[in-house]
Amino acid sequence: MSHDSVIRLIGVRAEPLSVDEVLAAVTAPGAGGIAVFIGTVRDHDHARTVTGLDYSAHPSAEQQLRAVMEKVAADHPVQGLAAVHRVGDLRVGDLAVIAAASGAHRAEAFAACRRLIDDLKANVPIWKHQTFADGGDEWVGAC
Repeated sequence: MSHDSVIRLIGVRAEPLSVDEVLAAVTAPGAGGIAVFIGTVRDHDHARTVTGLDYSAHPSAEQQLRAVMEKVAADHPVQGLAAVHRVGDLRVGDLAVIAAASGAHRAEAFAACRRLIDDLKANVPIWKHQTFADGGDEWVGAC
């Protein structure tokens, strides 16, 4: 299976994310297992109360995400990969990122999904600007 046919959905977008869209993208007749990771905005970080955050992305973010997905597809026997990341202002509870992988078996799907989200966080140029209830703020780089 070519990488292009395995990579089903890539997105860095301001619109709210849809778990259903990501799940539908990786669903396949031969997929016996689908693993989905959903990252949400939490209300705390390092014992500080988070009031909101803003994600910014470099113009190359989708291209870098594709490169990450190509490596995952090359290293794991997956049938489908999908990843979308939100940019802009988000509130506590909002979906920030969704990554999914499908494979013939659950072990393959879990391994590929974990690698996808870990490599996305490490290599895709998306930055988080957190604001805290105490008036402080912090920039966190994805790479």
